[in-house]
Amino acid sequence: MKTPFIFCDETALFRQPADPRPGEAFRLHVWVSRQPGQVVTFLCRSDSGSSFLSAQKVGERGRYDVYEARHPGTEEEVFYFVNVSCEGESWLYGRNGIRRESEIVPFSVNPYFDVPAWARGALWYQIFPDRFCNGDTTNDVLTGEVFDDVELVSRRMRWEDPVTALDVHHSYGGDLQGIINKLDYLRALGIEVIYLNPIFVAPSCHGYNTQDYEHVDPHFGRIIEDGEGRYQYQARTTSAVNLEASDALLAELISLAHRKGMRVVLDGVFNHCSSFHAWYNEGGLYSPALERHDFFRVDEKGEKECWWGNKNLLKLDVDGNPDLREELLKIAEKWVLPPYNADGWRLDVAADVGHTPEGNHAFWREFRERVRKARPDALILAEHYGDPSPWFGGDEWDSVMNYDAFMEPVSWFFTGMEKHGDRHVPWMEGAGEAFRESMVQAMARFPRGSLEAALNQLDNHDHSRFLTRTNHVVGRLGELGYRMAENGVEKSVLRAAALLQMTWPGAPGIYYGDEAGVAGFTDPDNRRPFPWGREDTFLFDFYSNITRLHRQYAALRRGSLRILRAEDGLLVYARLDASDVLLVLINQTAGEKRVELNTAEIDGLGGTTAQHLVETWADGYNLGRQVMQLPNRMLAVTLKPRAAAMYAVSLPAVPKEMRDRMVLK
Repeated sequence: MKTPFIFCDETALFRQPADPRPGEAFRLHVWVSRQPGQVVTFLCRSDSGSSFLSAQKVGERGRYDVYEARHPGTEEEVFYFVNVSCEGESWLYGRNGIRRESEIVPFSVNPYFDVPAWARGALWYQIFPDRFCNGDTTNDVLTGEVFDDVELVSRRMRWEDPVTALDVHHSYGGDLQGIINKLDYLRALGIEVIYLNPIFVAPSCHGYNTQDYEHVDPHFGRIIEDGEGRYQYQARTTSAVNLEASDALLAELISLAHRKGMRVVLDGVFNHCSSFHAWYNEGGLYSPALERHDFFRVDEKGEKECWWGNKNLLKLDVDGNPDLREELLKIAEKWVLPPYNADGWRLDVAADVGHTPEGNHAFWREFRERVRKARPDALILAEHYGDPSPWFGGDEWDSVMNYDAFMEPVSWFFTGMEKHGDRHVPWMEGAGEAFRESMVQAMARFPRGSLEAALNQLDNHDHSRFLTRTNHVVGRLGELGYRMAENGVEKSVLRAAALLQMTWPGAPGIYYGDEAGVAGFTDPDNRRPFPWGREDTFLFDFYSNITRLHRQYAALRRGSLRILRAEDGLLVYARLDASDVLLVLINQTAGEKRVELNTAEIDGLGGTTAQHLVETWADGYNLGRQVMQLPNRMLAVTLKPRAAAMYAVSLPAVPKEMRDRMVLK
């Protein structure tokens, strides 16, 4: 017998309410191709045992039958998948589609897992503070200002200077005032969440070697009291006047962002800190009375354990020292409380915090409890590579920076490049089936709320600029020079990838400057200063328009995903909810592609018209609003080379009883 069509997910189209609370009853729906005599069952399991929910046919959706089962509610996490039986054969369906029982990933309901609603599908903008905008030259790091026994030497750079391989000690002067000055720019781009790379006191441009978690770095804030010579850095970064003024400036930034409809997420580095920190006090910047050498673990050689062998990055003994844990938890609470009111934390190398899996999970459970008590809608987003599901029990992380289920598959499909730019695999470029399978399997590891809040980026401060990957040049800044990162780039490929980014499940995140055409190899070249006055305004306009579409259609934030074609160089998918069907077509080849699609394949009903919303190709883009007729519900279009397009497919009339079942709760 032919394998039936089966489709459902964890959105409000198929689960009402989509996020049931403890003890709240909910309904489950599934679409199944019509077969006489078929039996549909939901198989459920939890810590309390297994159960079967018999599904009844409640209607027809064009070519599909709609089945419904009712669950009485749960006080614990419930996992479930669909079983369709007909003529002695059975098919199992879960998050990763139709699979054998040993391979299936079940859907889940966790009544205690509450991912902040504001974060689900929100549009992010990541800022590397030193490189975004210099709004106050009086706080700039000075050449030679940072100097100590570990030979950290600072150098002040001009904004137009190219980044060099020794960038870690170079400062361009970007600061919080610069961000404040550009808030209207971000609002014009449609940004809803600003993510700041570390802004706490640190002896580097990147801030991942925190020197003082309790205060904003005056080089990003305000320098009112200064010093001279060898003691200048100490005076600038330990003066109470400077620290209080800098903290107040962060509070002002967050308050202004909130007034303009934007949230602010801070970067927390709780795995390691700088050897300058008062707890270790290398260089003697602080009083010896503040030292806590017991916060660090000694290795087998009797030396302090370091992160990746860097003597300035000391690994914190988070799971071995209760006093340290309490200090870090107080810090986490402080910045989400008034007067700062940050909206959440991005957690650096979160899976590596501590020394044991048990200690790691225990810390993040306590972290969530304390942060959520301080601010109930705070987001907890982790940096993580690999399977994040062990942390998605509802009591640790909300979601992650989405490498496995977004950045990597997208980079391979559009460029054939590894995300650092260290490898080019030509056959991966345009490999639609590989893209589909890697996406489906990686996305299946996410509960729906976590998937919708996952930070979907094309690039960031740790990886090469996506634009540079489009030229297929393998290598790094030190060996190739910065010009090679700009040569031969294809902005049409970036535009197509950005359209996918704005229409794929998750929270799209723009890394500062992507919308302006900034190129760059991997760290440190990906941290070039923003080219104010030299932006690619054509690219900015494109980004502004596709971010508007992302905000306009709820289906692009919380809707279902239907992957319809994934072939050689071609990707076709739809996002849909009870109100809209958005169809996206991408041609990642050097030639034209003809696409013919019966739109009833999307949702069983199809549409009679399709409104063209946006299209990008090698030579440009347009926002035509023309409406095309769909005879027999058939869409037939020819995609130009390196093109991507989006259409809004009309929804036919739906009976009231079915509309009632599809209301977003």
